[in-house]
Amino acid sequence: MTSPLLSVRGVQTFYGRVMALRGVDLDVNDGEIVTLIGANGAGKSTLMMTICGNPQAREGTIVFAGRDITHVSTHEIARLNLAQAPEGRRIFSRMTVLENLLVAQHNVLMRASGYTALGVFGIGDYGGAERAAIEKARHWLALVGLEARADDPAGELPYGAQRRLEIARAMCTDPVLLCLDEPAAGLNPRESAELNALILKIRDDHATSVLLIEHDMSVVMSISDHVVVLDYGVKIADGAPEAIRNDPKVIAAYLGVEDEEVAKVEAEVGL
Repeated sequence: MTSPLLSVRGVQTFYGRVMALRGVDLDVNDGEIVTLIGANGAGKSTLMMTICGNPQAREGTIVFAGRDITHVSTHEIARLNLAQAPEGRRIFSRMTVLENLLVAQHNVLMRASGYTALGVFGIGDYGGAERAAIEKARHWLALVGLEARADDPAGELPYGAQRRLEIARAMCTDPVLLCLDEPAAGLNPRESAELNALILKIRDDHATSVLLIEHDMSVVMSISDHVVVLDYGVKIADGAPEAIRNDPKVIAAYLGVEDEEVAKVEAEVGL
Protein backbone atom coordinates (compact mmCIF):
# COMPACT_ATOMS: atom_id res chain seq x y z
CA MET A 1 0.00 0.00 0.00
CA THR A 2 1.39 3.43 -0.97
CA SER A 3 2.43 5.62 1.95
CA PRO A 4 0.79 9.04 2.31
CA LEU A 5 2.70 12.02 0.98
CA LEU A 6 2.14 13.68 4.36
CA SER A 7 1.51 11.70 7.54
CA VAL A 8 0.79 13.44 10.84
CA ARG A 9 0.50 11.18 13.89
CA GLY A 10 -0.35 12.06 17.49
CA VAL A 11 0.84 15.64 17.16
CA GLN A 12 0.66 17.84 20.23
CA THR A 13 1.63 21.51 20.04
CA PHE A 14 1.84 24.01 22.87
CA TYR A 15 1.83 27.79 23.12
CA GLY A 16 3.54 28.22 26.45
CA ARG A 17 1.55 25.95 28.76
CA VAL A 18 -1.55 25.92 26.56
CA MET A 19 -2.00 22.78 24.47
CA ALA A 20 -3.15 23.97 21.04
CA LEU A 21 -3.24 20.54 19.34
CA ARG A 22 -4.16 17.34 21.13
CA GLY A 23 -2.93 14.15 19.47
CA VAL A 24 -3.96 15.09 15.91
CA ASP A 25 -3.66 12.58 13.04
CA LEU A 26 -3.81 13.61 9.39
CA ASP A 27 -2.95 12.09 5.99
CA VAL A 28 -2.56 13.75 2.60
CA ASN A 29 -2.07 11.34 -0.29
CA ASP A 30 -0.55 12.07 -3.68
CA GLY A 31 -2.99 14.03 -5.84
CA GLU A 32 -5.41 14.84 -3.00
CA ILE A 33 -6.98 18.09 -1.89
CA VAL A 34 -7.49 17.89 1.88
CA THR A 35 -9.32 20.69 3.67
CA LEU A 36 -9.17 21.62 7.35
CA ILE A 37 -12.29 23.21 8.79
CA GLY A 38 -13.48 24.24 12.23
CA ALA A 39 -14.57 27.27 14.20
CA ASN A 40 -12.16 30.09 14.97
CA GLY A 41 -9.58 28.90 17.48
CA ALA A 42 -10.03 25.23 16.54
CA GLY A 43 -6.32 24.82 15.77
CA LYS A 44 -6.35 24.79 11.97
CA SER A 45 -3.63 27.37 11.39
CA THR A 46 -1.60 25.96 14.27
CA LEU A 47 -1.67 22.52 12.65
CA MET A 48 -0.56 23.92 9.30
CA MET A 49 2.20 25.98 10.89
CA THR A 50 3.35 22.96 12.89
CA ILE A 51 3.60 20.92 9.69
CA CYS A 52 5.69 23.75 8.21
CA GLY A 53 8.00 23.82 11.25
CA ASN A 54 6.90 26.73 13.42
CA PRO A 55 5.86 25.98 16.10
CA GLN A 56 7.37 22.51 16.31
CA ALA A 57 5.42 19.57 17.68
CA ARG A 58 6.08 18.70 21.33
CA GLU A 59 4.94 15.12 20.75
CA GLY A 60 4.02 12.96 17.77
CA THR A 61 5.56 12.64 14.31
CA ILE A 62 5.27 14.42 10.97
CA VAL A 63 6.54 12.55 7.91
CA PHE A 64 6.67 14.27 4.53
CA ALA A 65 7.72 12.43 1.34
CA GLY A 66 9.22 9.65 3.45
CA ARG A 67 11.26 11.96 5.68
CA ASP A 68 10.61 12.66 9.35
CA ILE A 69 10.34 16.46 9.55
CA THR A 70 8.95 16.66 13.10
CA HIS A 71 11.90 18.66 14.39
CA VAL A 72 13.23 20.07 11.12
CA SER A 73 13.60 23.85 10.90
CA THR A 74 11.23 25.95 8.82
CA HIS A 75 14.16 27.00 6.63
CA GLU A 76 15.03 23.39 5.83
CA ILE A 77 11.39 22.38 5.26
CA ALA A 78 11.17 25.13 2.62
CA ARG A 79 13.75 23.15 0.61
CA LEU A 80 11.66 19.97 0.62
CA ASN A 81 9.05 20.85 -2.05
CA LEU A 82 6.51 21.91 0.55
CA ALA A 83 5.20 25.44 -0.03
CA GLN A 84 2.95 27.54 2.19
CA ALA A 85 0.78 30.40 0.94
CA PRO A 86 -0.66 32.87 1.47
CA GLU A 87 -0.98 33.24 5.25
CA GLY A 88 2.23 34.63 6.70
CA ARG A 89 3.79 34.99 3.26
CA ARG A 90 2.31 38.17 1.86
CA ILE A 91 3.45 39.74 -1.37
CA PHE A 92 6.25 42.29 -1.61
CA SER A 93 4.06 45.26 -2.48
CA ARG A 94 6.83 47.54 -3.75
CA MET A 95 8.27 44.93 -6.10
CA THR A 96 6.70 44.29 -9.48
CA VAL A 97 4.40 41.34 -9.97
CA LEU A 98 7.13 39.54 -11.94
CA GLU A 99 9.81 40.28 -9.33
CA ASN A 100 7.65 38.65 -6.66
CA LEU A 101 7.83 35.37 -8.59
CA LEU A 102 11.57 35.70 -9.20
CA VAL A 103 12.16 36.12 -5.47
CA ALA A 104 10.54 32.72 -4.97
CA GLN A 105 13.29 31.24 -7.17
CA HIS A 106 16.11 32.87 -5.21
CA ASN A 107 17.70 29.58 -4.13
CA VAL A 108 17.91 28.30 -7.71
CA LEU A 109 19.45 31.54 -8.93
CA MET A 110 21.96 31.63 -6.08
CA ARG A 111 23.10 28.10 -6.83
CA ALA A 112 23.52 29.02 -10.49
CA SER A 113 25.64 32.02 -9.51
CA GLY A 114 27.93 29.83 -7.46
CA TYR A 115 27.00 32.02 -4.48
CA THR A 116 29.29 34.75 -5.83
CA ALA A 117 28.92 37.93 -7.92
CA LEU A 118 30.65 36.18 -10.83
CA GLY A 119 27.43 34.47 -11.94
CA VAL A 120 25.59 37.78 -12.14
CA PHE A 121 28.20 39.01 -14.62
CA GLY A 122 27.60 36.09 -16.95
CA ILE A 123 30.23 33.66 -15.72
CA GLY A 124 28.86 30.15 -15.28
CA ASP A 125 25.23 29.06 -15.53
CA TYR A 126 23.54 32.14 -14.13
CA GLY A 127 22.32 33.56 -17.45
CA GLY A 128 20.49 30.36 -18.39
CA ALA A 129 19.03 29.99 -14.90
CA GLU A 130 17.79 33.58 -14.95
CA ARG A 131 16.05 33.08 -18.31
CA ALA A 132 14.45 29.87 -17.04
CA ALA A 133 13.27 31.65 -13.89
CA ILE A 134 11.67 34.44 -15.91
CA GLU A 135 10.00 31.89 -18.20
CA LYS A 136 8.60 29.99 -15.22
CA ALA A 137 7.37 33.22 -13.63
CA ARG A 138 5.60 34.30 -16.82
CA HIS A 139 4.08 30.81 -17.15
CA TRP A 140 2.48 31.13 -13.73
CA LEU A 141 1.40 34.72 -14.30
CA ALA A 142 -0.42 33.56 -17.42
CA LEU A 143 -2.13 30.73 -15.50
CA VAL A 144 -3.41 33.09 -12.80
CA GLY A 145 -4.42 35.79 -15.29
CA LEU A 146 -1.78 38.35 -14.33
CA GLU A 147 0.59 38.29 -17.30
CA ALA A 148 -0.52 41.77 -18.42
CA ARG A 149 0.33 43.14 -14.94
CA ALA A 150 3.86 41.69 -14.82
CA ASP A 151 5.59 45.08 -14.61
CA ASP A 152 3.11 46.73 -12.24
CA PRO A 153 3.86 47.13 -8.53
CA ALA A 154 2.28 44.15 -6.77
CA GLY A 155 0.71 46.44 -4.18
CA GLU A 156 -1.47 48.01 -6.88
CA LEU A 157 -3.25 44.73 -7.67
CA PRO A 158 -6.85 44.24 -6.50
CA TYR A 159 -7.21 42.04 -3.44
CA GLY A 160 -8.30 38.91 -5.34
CA ALA A 161 -5.41 39.26 -7.77
CA GLN A 162 -2.97 39.54 -4.88
CA ARG A 163 -4.21 36.22 -3.54
CA ARG A 164 -3.65 34.60 -6.94
CA LEU A 165 -0.17 36.11 -7.05
CA GLU A 166 0.64 34.58 -3.66
CA ILE A 167 -0.33 31.15 -4.96
CA ALA A 168 1.64 31.65 -8.18
CA ARG A 169 4.68 32.64 -6.14
CA ALA A 170 4.43 29.48 -4.07
CA MET A 171 4.09 27.35 -7.21
CA CYS A 172 7.33 28.80 -8.59
CA THR A 173 9.11 26.62 -6.01
CA ASP A 174 7.73 23.46 -7.69
CA PRO A 175 6.05 22.07 -4.55
CA VAL A 176 4.58 18.57 -4.36
CA LEU A 177 2.44 19.80 -1.44
CA LEU A 178 0.91 23.27 -1.39
CA CYS A 179 -0.45 24.57 1.94
CA LEU A 180 -3.09 27.30 1.65
CA ASP A 181 -4.49 29.16 4.66
CA GLU A 182 -7.91 30.64 3.81
CA PRO A 183 -7.12 31.65 0.21
CA ALA A 184 -10.79 32.53 -0.44
CA ALA A 185 -11.02 34.98 2.47
CA GLY A 186 -12.40 38.29 1.25
CA LEU A 187 -13.19 37.06 -2.25
CA ASN A 188 -16.52 37.56 -3.98
CA PRO A 189 -18.42 34.56 -5.47
CA ARG A 190 -16.86 34.99 -8.92
CA GLU A 191 -13.36 35.17 -7.46
CA SER A 192 -14.06 32.11 -5.28
CA ALA A 193 -15.13 30.16 -8.37
CA GLU A 194 -11.93 31.22 -10.15
CA LEU A 195 -9.94 30.10 -7.12
CA ASN A 196 -11.65 26.69 -7.20
CA ALA A 197 -10.66 26.27 -10.84
CA LEU A 198 -7.07 27.34 -10.13
CA ILE A 199 -6.60 24.91 -7.23
CA LEU A 200 -8.04 22.04 -9.26
CA LYS A 201 -5.75 22.91 -12.17
CA ILE A 202 -2.74 22.96 -9.86
CA ARG A 203 -3.67 19.51 -8.57
CA ASP A 204 -4.56 18.01 -11.96
CA ASP A 205 -1.95 19.55 -14.25
CA HIS A 206 1.03 19.95 -11.93
CA ALA A 207 0.90 16.82 -9.75
CA THR A 208 0.61 18.94 -6.63
CA SER A 209 -1.32 17.85 -3.57
CA VAL A 210 -3.06 20.57 -1.56
CA LEU A 211 -3.66 21.04 2.17
CA LEU A 212 -6.23 23.80 2.57
CA ILE A 213 -7.76 25.77 5.43
CA GLU A 214 -11.04 27.28 4.38
CA HIS A 215 -14.23 28.77 5.82
CA ASP A 216 -15.99 29.19 2.48
CA MET A 217 -18.04 26.00 2.36
CA SER A 218 -18.74 26.41 -1.37
CA VAL A 219 -14.99 26.05 -1.91
CA VAL A 220 -14.71 23.19 0.59
CA MET A 221 -17.51 21.14 -0.91
CA SER A 222 -16.54 21.84 -4.52
CA ILE A 223 -12.90 20.79 -4.51
CA SER A 224 -12.07 18.67 -1.45
CA ASP A 225 -11.30 14.97 -1.69
CA HIS A 226 -11.68 14.71 2.04
CA VAL A 227 -12.25 17.07 4.92
CA VAL A 228 -10.71 17.09 8.40
CA VAL A 229 -12.57 18.84 11.22
CA LEU A 230 -10.85 20.26 14.30
CA ASP A 231 -12.50 21.44 17.49
CA TYR A 232 -10.36 23.01 20.23
CA GLY A 233 -7.24 21.23 18.98
CA VAL A 234 -8.88 17.81 18.64
CA LYS A 235 -9.79 16.08 15.39
CA ILE A 236 -13.49 15.18 15.59
CA ALA A 237 -14.13 14.02 12.01
CA ASP A 238 -12.30 13.01 8.84
CA GLY A 239 -14.13 11.95 5.70
CA ALA A 240 -15.67 12.75 2.34
CA PRO A 241 -17.23 16.23 2.02
CA GLU A 242 -20.83 14.98 1.92
CA ALA A 243 -20.38 12.84 5.03
CA ILE A 244 -18.77 15.73 6.88
CA ARG A 245 -21.56 18.14 5.91
CA ASN A 246 -24.18 15.79 7.40
CA ASP A 247 -22.31 14.92 10.60
CA PRO A 248 -24.19 16.38 13.62
CA LYS A 249 -21.00 16.67 15.69
CA VAL A 250 -19.34 18.65 12.92
CA ILE A 251 -22.32 20.98 12.59
CA ALA A 252 -22.39 21.51 16.35
CA ALA A 253 -18.67 22.29 16.51
CA TYR A 254 -18.68 24.49 13.45
CA LEU A 255 -21.69 26.54 14.58
CA GLY A 256 -20.64 26.57 18.22
CA VAL A 257 -23.71 24.83 19.66
CA GLU A 258 -24.32 21.73 21.71
CA ASP A 259 -25.19 18.48 19.92
CA GLU A 260 -28.82 18.56 21.02
CA GLU A 261 -29.28 22.04 19.53
CA VAL A 262 -28.11 21.02 16.05
CA ALA A 263 -31.56 20.35 14.57
CA LYS A 264 -32.87 23.71 15.75
CA VAL A 265 -29.89 25.65 14.38
CA GLU A 266 -29.97 23.75 11.09
CA ALA A 267 -33.57 24.78 10.61
CA GLU A 268 -32.81 28.40 11.46
CA VAL A 269 -29.93 28.76 9.00
CA GLY A 270 -31.35 26.49 6.30
CA LEU A 271 -28.83 23.64 6.41
